[in-house]
Amino acid sequence: MTSCLLLFSCGQNDKGKSNTPECAVIAVQTTNANSKVSYPATIKGKQDVEIRPKVPGFITKLYIDEGNTVRKGQPLFLIDPVQYQEAVNIAEANVKSNQATVATQQLTVNNKRQLLKKNIISEYDMQMAENQLASVKASLAQAQANLIKARQDLAYCTVTSPSNGIAGNIPFRVGSLVNSSSATPLTTVSDISEMFVYFSMTEKQLLDLIREGGSMKEILAKMPEVNLQLIDGSIYKEKGRVETISGVIDPTTGSVSMRAAFPNTNNVLRSGGTGNVIFPYVFKNIVVIPQSATVEIQDKKFVYVLQPDNTIKNTEIQISNLNDGKHYLVTKGLKAGDKIVIEGVQNLKDGEAIKPITPAEKEAEYQKALKDQKDGNLSTAFN
Repeated sequence: MTSCLLLFSCGQNDKGKSNTPECAVIAVQTTNANSKVSYPATIKGKQDVEIRPKVPGFITKLYIDEGNTVRKGQPLFLIDPVQYQEAVNIAEANVKSNQATVATQQLTVNNKRQLLKKNIISEYDMQMAENQLASVKASLAQAQANLIKARQDLAYCTVTSPSNGIAGNIPFRVGSLVNSSSATPLTTVSDISEMFVYFSMTEKQLLDLIREGGSMKEILAKMPEVNLQLIDGSIYKEKGRVETISGVIDPTTGSVSMRAAFPNTNNVLRSGGTGNVIFPYVFKNIVVIPQSATVEIQDKKFVYVLQPDNTIKNTEIQISNLNDGKHYLVTKGLKAGDKIVIEGVQNLKDGEAIKPITPAEKEAEYQKALKDQKDGNLSTAFN
């Protein structure tokens, strides 16, 4: 970004005999400028899964500790399986008993069919035998269903991880009674191989980025890579990409929620952390001026533009809300070739005549005055 160093204010000429102030003036030019803005952000894992027991019971074993890396399917907790193993044993016995009953009733039905053919029994007796067979088969199906549930409950005693990630806080220890309705989960497994960073920007800022339009996929593809500033002020070494833009503008804040994804190869980032998303902006063919060249009146910015007769005109400008603290990006009010006063503007008036000089000439006068002061020539120093 181009800049001018300002060392002093407008003043009289070197002899002090003229009321026309000498002022440093530059001709503004268009240039390409890079700027950036930070947005407060919250960091979350790609997937945060609360681990809850599917069966009630006492915890008898912990397979992990807080902060451990876990893999999908890895055992995390063991809930006392004794009562559930007993339920499986009972269910298996019931299945065997019902299987025997079904087999016996099947023999009865087969026998009655032979008797019916010989007209020894009636159709009524035959139908009653078949109904009884259907009933015991239903009982067998119920017993088999109970066995499946009992085995599932037994399997649920070993609580496993549903995904890869990092185990969070473990509030329950061995001996704790837990159940599926507990408000507090056993732990939370966070998949932090990739982190989602959520932030918001204003509607106007978003419009500046997507003014060309296109599909959402095209808009996201044009988004620049972003940086993440961590809570200690350091910049995270990996760059991220904006992946989603909310389709709804928050009416209370006028902001749009966005999500950027950052790789987390070394597990530096943690779910629940905070930071700032650093978003870069590139301005093409824009006028950049020193902030010290402006005067603010009722929240509006003005500069003094040099006229052909060496008078100055107070001119309103519009600027981008992005700046580096030293320069303004002028979006309206100036064009390439305009000459503006860049120092001492607080002491000038609209329509006033000045003697324009270059910043280099003004610097030379200042250095001469410093030398005169050092050499003891107080009569000429800063005169």
